[in-house]
Amino acid sequence: MSELDPPQHPPFRRVDIRPLASPRLEFMSEADLADDVSIDVPFGGVLTTLLGLSVIVVGIGAIGATGFVADQFARGPIFGWTAIAVAVIGFSLIAVGIRREMRGLFALHMVDQLRVELASAEPKRVRQAAHNWIALLPNAPKIDQAIDVLESPEAIRALLKAKISSDLRASVDRLGHSAGRQSVAILAVIPSAELDALAIGWRGIRLVRQVAELHGLRPGTFATLALLRRTALAAISVAAADVVTNGVMQAVSSHPLARTFAGDLVKGGVAWRRLLVLARASSLACSPLAPSE
Repeated sequence: MSELDPPQHPPFRRVDIRPLASPRLEFMSEADLADDVSIDVPFGGVLTTLLGLSVIVVGIGAIGATGFVADQFARGPIFGWTAIAVAVIGFSLIAVGIRREMRGLFALHMVDQLRVELASAEPKRVRQAAHNWIALLPNAPKIDQAIDVLESPEAIRALLKAKISSDLRASVDRLGHSAGRQSVAILAVIPSAELDALAIGWRGIRLVRQVAELHGLRPGTFATLALLRRTALAAISVAAADVVTNGVMQAVSSHPLARTFAGDLVKGGVAWRRLLVLARASSLACSPLAPSE
């Protein structure tokens, strides 16, 4: 090679850099989520604080009641036994109220457990969860023997949907329509818009409690608050299924001519529809069985 020849470079190699194919973003089924994901959430700070305050109040009350009873016995046996009767009745009522609240919260937690068990692929777990759900319902059909015969989880879930979910859906719709008729009467009788909102809100909370009792939950005050939160989350999916109807009702209610000529009738129709959606959302929050597609 002479000095005048151009320098020789290594042959050029083409490097093809392609991004890796990203995975598709697909929603997992409820059964997959139930089997693979299980997160235990600890008690919140507010609940722990309220529990501590309750222990302090009850403890101080018990100490004060004991001293009060001792003082009354010092005055005489009649005063002492009367003080004991008053203390026993008062603390018994407090214990009954706490028991009802804990039973309502435990029932909501049991619904979550049953939802996980019913979504399982193991026939034994699904069969036991089906029996536990039937025992929870106040007016459940007698299908225990039919469940024991079935071998596949799909068949057990299909039987539960045919014999239980369909009846619950019909009863929930009846409750929703009954609340809707009452809302129309409320809007026709009460002249104030603020009182209308309060009355409809109260009727909605009562409807949620009725649907919960229909599913065998019987919630107390704290369980009702937890159920309202779940109902608000479930209402998103229920309202999405009825988005066309809800949009039409909202458009009609907001039209100036409709407000002028229909008045309370249109407002009552909107309230009726919303209470029906609320009833179905409450049913979805109270049922351990996933709805059909």
